[in-house]
Amino acid sequence: MSQPLIFSLIDKAIFDYELIKDGDKILIAASGGKDSTVLVEYFSNRIRRPDCNFSIEIVHIETEITKPINPCLSALFSKWNVEAKNVKVDVLGRLKTGHKMSCYWCSTQRRTELLNYAIKNGFNKIALGHHMDDILETLLMNMLEKAELTTMPPLLEYEKYPVSIIRPLCYVQEAAIVDHAQKSGYISETCTCNFMENGFRKQTRSRLEALTDGDPVKKEHLFKSLKNIDKTYLP
Repeated sequence: MSQPLIFSLIDKAIFDYELIKDGDKILIAASGGKDSTVLVEYFSNRIRRPDCNFSIEIVHIETEITKPINPCLSALFSKWNVEAKNVKVDVLGRLKTGHKMSCYWCSTQRRTELLNYAIKNGFNKIALGHHMDDILETLLMNMLEKAELTTMPPLLEYEKYPVSIIRPLCYVQEAAIVDHAQKSGYISETCTCNFMENGFRKQTRSRLEALTDGDPVKKEHLFKSLKNIDKTYLP
């Protein structure tokens, strides 16, 4: 039986960027949303292949804002023969006096906890569910706000930590994940806190759609342009 197209795109990204190597111990971050869920589904299938030469563990970072993994999703994980460990983080309690809560702060604290957990338990890679749209949105945000041509790379090797970040969904567009999730019966859970209502990322998402007319081919061209840079025609 052939695998879903979305899994083939993940396979290609893993091959092109050498995201997985023999003996890797990979920590998969499961937020409870569709993006990380498709990542869990992929890896739950991948580890059953005869040539599997790495190990995985799934962890969910729970905060005062984000809930524990939905029981229905936990049941789905069990069906895939995997389980998500729950780790609690006091995001609001870590907020310094005089500072306002934001998506950036929450994300930073959850990422820090993932790193700490990975290092403590001997993982050398953390798999995140960022897809192509996320990468392009970050590109536009950094250009507009920081005047930097930077984004989230498929493979990020930290200099200070013995852990790398991998983004196996880098070739997958959000629309494809939505379609796959609906066909597979995923529950839909997203962050609903008030801190993200007027977030810059939400504005940038609309700008990306306007820039590409929502055309998947144009989004692919934007992504490919990041690997096809001719400095001769740049300032």
